[in-house]
Amino acid sequence: MSIAEAAKHEWEEQHQHPLGFKTRRGLNWFTVGLMYAMFYMCRYNFRFAGAGMRAEFGWSTGDIANLAAWFSVAYGTGQLLNGLFCDRIGGRASMLIGAIGSILVNVLIGFSPWTSTFAAFAAMWMVNGYIQAAGTPGMVKINAAWFNKEERGLFSGIFGFMIQSGQAMISMLAPWILAGFSFLAFAVGPGEWRMLFSIPPIFLGLVAVWFYFVSAESPDDAGFPHGTIQDDVDNSAGTTVPVLESFKFVFSNPLVWFYAVAYGCTGAVRHAADQLSPLYFEDVLGFNMKTNLPLIASFTLVLVPIVAVCGSVLSGWASDRFFRGNRYPVAMVLYYGEACVIAAATTVMALGIIGPTTGGILLGCLFLVLIAITANSTHSIVGAAAPVDIGGKKMAGFASGVIDSFQYYGAAIGLVITGLMLDVSLPGNYTVWFGIMTCFAFFGGCAMLSLLLRQRGNPLASRAVIAFMALLVLGGAIVGVREYRRMKPLALDHYVTAAALAFQEGRMNDAIDDAQRVLRLFPDQADAREIVNTFHDEFVAAARAALAAGDAPSAIENAQNAINLKGRESDARALLAEAKALNKAQEQTIQE
Repeated sequence: MSIAEAAKHEWEEQHQHPLGFKTRRGLNWFTVGLMYAMFYMCRYNFRFAGAGMRAEFGWSTGDIANLAAWFSVAYGTGQLLNGLFCDRIGGRASMLIGAIGSILVNVLIGFSPWTSTFAAFAAMWMVNGYIQAAGTPGMVKINAAWFNKEERGLFSGIFGFMIQSGQAMISMLAPWILAGFSFLAFAVGPGEWRMLFSIPPIFLGLVAVWFYFVSAESPDDAGFPHGTIQDDVDNSAGTTVPVLESFKFVFSNPLVWFYAVAYGCTGAVRHAADQLSPLYFEDVLGFNMKTNLPLIASFTLVLVPIVAVCGSVLSGWASDRFFRGNRYPVAMVLYYGEACVIAAATTVMALGIIGPTTGGILLGCLFLVLIAITANSTHSIVGAAAPVDIGGKKMAGFASGVIDSFQYYGAAIGLVITGLMLDVSLPGNYTVWFGIMTCFAFFGGCAMLSLLLRQRGNPLASRAVIAFMALLVLGGAIVGVREYRRMKPLALDHYVTAAALAFQEGRMNDAIDDAQRVLRLFPDQADAREIVNTFHDEFVAAARAALAAGDAPSAIENAQNAINLKGRESDARALLAEAKALNKAQEQTIQE
């Protein structure tokens, strides 16, 4: 028997399963995947609310990026802690806890009056991030017990379809919500972004009930004999271990840290593209993302997760078929390919080719789709398959928690840097957005190259690559600070002039937006401060006049506009409270 025939015979023996196993595994796989897809609906709703929050509260693109960054910090921290305890309590319990918590927080955001302040919304969104972090370790841990190593890459890719379907579903549901709808006696007007946090939890709740009754932690729990799936790490019975044992095993494994660094780069690219793409559509391509999303925007946002699945399946299959379950060679090629794609987008954006023209719009959407293919391919094999290979069925939860936490720490770093640079960019110029993603993609490729050299017995070359990566970080920081200092005064001159011109021409909204942008860069800039104070005083006067006339809705609107301009410094807060009291009294009178 040849070596190839022997290997094939060995593989077939390892993958013979009892009667009915594949059907039951498919049902479990579908149920767990659908559950996690609903998690996505309750966090990717945020990106569609960004344009409405900017318009209502006067927040900047940088503010929206910072909210996404703080969510990432909370999610990453939750991955570490929840992943550790997931190995103790099991994947099913972890996912159910995450689902219940996310439902409660999303509903609170949707109906709470406190969402109007940046700090309050940030706090609630961070809580959602921490609670949602119970989902990924649970999902990875359950699947670890149901698949052999040589099956995990392909099935992680296919599983990506279920995960990305949640993103596709919210991408289809959000335009319908923002356009306004009615259901029986319930009517919602256009632009009600709070409903984005009120409706998706319904879907998560329904699927959580299905998950509770159908899913099984392992083949053993589903009634199949022990040994149906061979675990390369620990093939003994059971799927849980003490917290300390899981902690020691995962933290001492060097593979975890190579994958974690690379996955941080995946997070920086993936979340920058996902969270800021609606603002990119509005600022660069000229779309209305508040109430009437263009068809091509909706189509692109739905297409992104679909093509992401194709990349995930192909990369997972390649790592199983050609590299016997080793993920790093495929991941390295994907990272460097991604860097080339985004570098091309950066160049095209810098040349001014992407913009509100037919060709510019098509090209701008095409690059988002190409980025999605590469970023989500690494997301599948590095974030879903590699932790299972490392931790096995008993410690995959914490392995996933550590590696996935870096995805969100990387996202937080990338989003903060991107927000700072976009705030000093001129209107419609997102070159820095693409440029920053290019740097992270290249860095991820270097991390996988270093791991490849190490695994092939060349530690000296591996360390040389690590030293090169350190120089990249230092060089990037120096160049980034220099560019920020160069761009800041240019942005100041532009927005001061634009605010003054809009003020003279009576374009209130444009004058306010530009003046507030100036004040975020230079809080003491006199011209911008005068424009904000003028409109603030006009809103206060209008609120007082409306109160005197008994027009509570108008008083509330004007008082809220004044508060949005000056926050806690505004003297309209008392007027808002008085107007709300009047409005409540008038509603009670009508009911009586």
